[in-house]
Parts: sequence; C-alpha cells; structure tokens
Amino acid sequence: MKKTTLLLVLVAFVVSCGSKKKVERALTSGNYNEAIYKAVKKLSTNKEAKRKQDYILLLKDAYDKANERDLNAIASLKASNNPEYYKRVFETYNALDQRQNAVRPLLPLRIKGREVFFKRTDFTNDIVEARENVSDYFYEKGIALLEGDDKFQIRDAYNTLAYIEDINPNYEKTRELMQEAHERGTVHVIVAIENQTNQIIPRRLEDALLDFDTYGLNQFWTEYHAYEKDSMVYDYAMQLRLARINISPEQIREREVLRQREVKDGWQYQLDANGNVAKDSLGNDIKEDKIITVRARLLEFEQFKQAEILANVVFTDLKAQETIEQFNIDSGFIFEHFYATYRGDRRALNSDDRNIIRNRPVQFPTNEQMVFDSGEDLKLKLKDIISDYKL
Repeated sequence: MKKTTLLLVLVAFVVSCGSKKKVERALTSGNYNEAIYKAVKKLSTNKEAKRKQDYILLLKDAYDKANERDLNAIASLKASNNPEYYKRVFETYNALDQRQNAVRPLLPLRIKGREVFFKRTDFTNDIVEARENVSDYFYEKGIALLEGDDKFQIRDAYNTLAYIEDINPNYEKTRELMQEAHERGTVHVIVAIENQTNQIIPRRLEDALLDFDTYGLNQFWTEYHAYEKDSMVYDYAMQLRLARINISPEQIREREVLRQREVKDGWQYQLDANGNVAKDSLGNDIKEDKIITVRARLLEFEQFKQAEILANVVFTDLKAQETIEQFNIDSGFIFEHFYATYRGDRRALNSDDRNIIRNRPVQFPTNEQMVFDSGEDLKLKLKDIISDYKL
C-alpha cells in the first residue's frame, strides 16, 4: 500500500514538472498567450494548492510581458498614421481585453498569503474608437473595389465588407453593398446536354442530369442553370456530351459445383475388436453417432447485363469564346442476379447455397432502364467534377 501511494505521488510530481516546463518553454520563446493559456488551465482548479504557486508566477510574468508587447505595438502602429494598420490596432486591443477576461475569473491569486497584482485597464473606449476607424477605412475600401467589373476584385470587396459586418454589424450600408457584391461577383453557368450517340436517351435521364437542385452544387460564387433565362448574362457554358452508349446482351451464365460433407445420420452401436457391441463400465451398450458422407450437385445461374455511357464535360468561357477545360467521364451500371437449383442431398449445401436456391429467375431490366441507371452513376461523377472545379 505504501509503495502504491509513493508511486502515485511520484507520477503526479513528474506530470506536474512536465506541465510547468511546457509553460516555461512557451514563456521563454515569446509565446506569451500560449503560456497564459496553459497556466490559466492549470490554475482553474485548486489554485490555492502549494504546488500551483509556480504557475501563478509564470502567469504573472507572461501576462505582463504580453501586455507590454501589445501596448508597444499599438503605440508604434498609431505613430505610423497608416490606415492599413487600423485592423491590427483594433485586433490588438481586443487581444488585450480578452487576456484580462481570461485571467479575471482566477483573481485574486496569492503566493504565501500575499496577493499577486495583475494590472487591469478598461479598453472599452479604445476598442470603440479602433472599431470605428477600421470600419470607416474598410467601408471606403470596399466601395472602391466595387467600382470595377472584375469579379475577383468584387469578391475582395465582399470579403472586406464582410469583415465590417462581423465586427460592427449593420454599419452604414454594409449589408446592401455585400448583397450587391455577391450578385456581381457570382458567375452564372448555363448547362446543356448534347447527345452524340445516335441513340435516343430516356427523357427522364436528361431531366435527372439537368436537375441541379438535387446535386447541391451551387456554390457561394457559382450558380448553374439548366434552362436559359432571357435576362441573365452567362459567364460560362458547361456542355455534357454523351459520346457513346454500350449495352451488353442479356446473358445467363451457368456453373455446376459438387458439394460434399460429412453429417450425422442417427446413431449406431459401437463395436469392439471382435465385432460385438461394446459395453461401458456398468455393462450398458455403447452408442455412437452415425457419420455419413452426403453429396449434392449445385447448378448456379447468373443473370448478367451491363450498360456503359462514355461522355465528356466541356467548360467554355462565353466572353472569350474559348474552351477552358475538358473532362472525360466513363460511367456504367451492372445488373446481376443469382439463383440456383440442386440435385442430391440438401445437407451437403452450405449456408450460401441454401440462400441462393431460394431465389428465382427475374426479368431483365430494359435497355432504357439500364441507360437510366448508368446515368445515375454519370450524375455522381459529374457532381464530383463540378464540385472540384472552381470558376
């Protein structure tokens, strides 16, 4: 018992030392916020314990150094009088405030009964002023970016305005300008199917391939349209060209398998070396399982039919009137159905055999159904292409 207690104390001591060294390493390498986070975590429980006093000193050191670094940075940024630094000033003030909030629940902290002083400052007015500065600067920057027609520049305008909405909701006309930026920065793609196979494809397949609501493909900056709108200016065209459709004949494949196994078939008397019925120690006849070999011939049938659609996807820049990308797609669908009959002793069959002999032949799917089922696979592959391709 004493050995176990001693071992637990030793383990706790080693773990504690390891945790303290991690805080010290973060502090000496200048990662003050990491040191504060680790120290606060350790002090969140049983902060009065003697073994926690080193963490209080480390927290105090990291806290003071982090605040000094941030305040010096703010002073330097403000002295430059460069509006590009408004965001950094605002976020640094927030970091100072959040640091105080992280430490506040632990206070007061004491070492040997004496309170350790953590300087706290009300940064409310500084944060409000910095927020107003960065909001005003980014607002003007966003408006300037919206003056051009380049969609990537317009998307930058959206992101600039979105930052204002995040830190200063509903600032002036930020939301209206974000809506404008989203509408103007979105590219519109018109989609068409071209059947080059010289075969009639099912109407429902064409409808399914063009039903982009089921794809879940529309991205924040890209919208796909299956049907052209007169009022819409399209940036790109995506054409799904069906090049070839292959459908195999209906096939029934046969396979004969011989099954054999030993099974128990009742009982029989055990005989001794002389051919007489053997007796046990009480003089009773000894019985034993009768084992026989049973056989069966399994005739297995496979119904098989296969369809394949070969296609390619072509993206065209409508303004430049040039092809920008092409992808090949090979999709298919296989129909398989198994059934079987047998002759001989059913006991020779295994569990899989017993399952398959319950099946009966079924009607083959039509060519139209096979093409439609292949189209479902085509649709999934088309979805992957569109999802990965950014316009």
